[in-house]
Amino acid sequence: MRSPAALDRADPLARFRAEFHLPPGKIYLDGNSLGLLSQRAETHLNRIVNEWRTLGIEGWTDANPPWVGLSESIAANLAPLVGALPAEVAVTGSTTGNLHQLLATFFTPDSPRNVILADELNFPSDIHALKSHLTQRGLDPAKHLRLVRSRDGLTLQIDDLAAAFTDDVQLAMFSAVQFKSGQLLDLAALTRAAHKRGVMIGFDCSHSIGAVPHELSNDGVDFAFWCSYKYLNAGPGAVGGIYLNQRHHARAPGLAGWWGVRRDQRFAMSLDHAPSPDASALQIGTPHLLSLAPLQGSLELFAEAGGIVPLRQKSLELTDYLMTLVESELTGFGFTLANPHLAHERGGHIALRHPEAWRICQALKIAGVVPDFRTPDLIRLAPAPLYTSFADCAAAIAKLREIMHAKTYEIFSETRAAVT
Repeated sequence: MRSPAALDRADPLARFRAEFHLPPGKIYLDGNSLGLLSQRAETHLNRIVNEWRTLGIEGWTDANPPWVGLSESIAANLAPLVGALPAEVAVTGSTTGNLHQLLATFFTPDSPRNVILADELNFPSDIHALKSHLTQRGLDPAKHLRLVRSRDGLTLQIDDLAAAFTDDVQLAMFSAVQFKSGQLLDLAALTRAAHKRGVMIGFDCSHSIGAVPHELSNDGVDFAFWCSYKYLNAGPGAVGGIYLNQRHHARAPGLAGWWGVRRDQRFAMSLDHAPSPDASALQIGTPHLLSLAPLQGSLELFAEAGGIVPLRQKSLELTDYLMTLVESELTGFGFTLANPHLAHERGGHIALRHPEAWRICQALKIAGVVPDFRTPDLIRLAPAPLYTSFADCAAAIAKLREIMHAKTYEIFSETRAAVT
């Protein structure tokens, strides 16, 4: 196996590491929860703040670029990351709020098909939204929300998901990458299976966008949504995003608001809602400029790196390297790899299973490694291709080996405080 130094020297993306504010003295492997701040994102955020300071309300028209069109221009820059047309993407709202918008737009409660299909491994906020939406539409979630079971508690079988597309299912919603195990679903196969049975299908791409290439338009996906604070590095609570396949652009938005009005009529202030003829119709309120700005800077870096394909290549190389180190350096310490091994089934992180996972995570933090714990027994390590080096990965596993050899994790109480 080549040395980490040699791998870093050969890495064509290594130069982007200098663009980021790396936590001093730490190895940051939690980019699948919150990506780090880049200098480019900071520059664009400061620009908006300065324009606000000097222009006030005139920033909407006189800023460079004008604020009024910023969400649309950022959507166009983001579209290639998900394999979409610019008109199929809206950069707006928050992840769960956008899911509510999509449910309000797509789900028809009085249809004979009145079941929503999801899975038991889905991110909890998505399930909360599905249940509350059904309740608001006068349906009982116990009857009208069906969750496909996982055979192993970590991954989903495509055959199980496809078999659940029964005649009473109107809409299905899954996560493109499972947030615990990192399993990457075959979106194209699932979309074909759903449409064959007359089921509309959408995906939560929060744990895949910026790490995994998607071809949402070519795959025929009906809708998708995501956050931009993980691999897109746009900041805590940053603006979310929506994909709406162009064949659905004639649908009226379920939740209407003034920023979803046609751009040539938005400031006419009519009481009649005239929705935009594209995905931007799903926007509701005024864009969050201070959340949009960092994303603009982040997307510049993605473009300069050559787009999502080279980023995916490095991401796979980093996770392959981590898995190789786990298998060679951590044998006998009780770890098992809970993530899929095959590249086409794996997202951007690896997941280590260990009965002492929580205490080990605390020891890693003390040792200067920032991991992520997921209940009950998973340690997630997420190398971000723009700023994580192979040397980072090697050093993190070396520190983990030291912790396990010395059993320093045993000093931590089993009491679990708030877990991020």
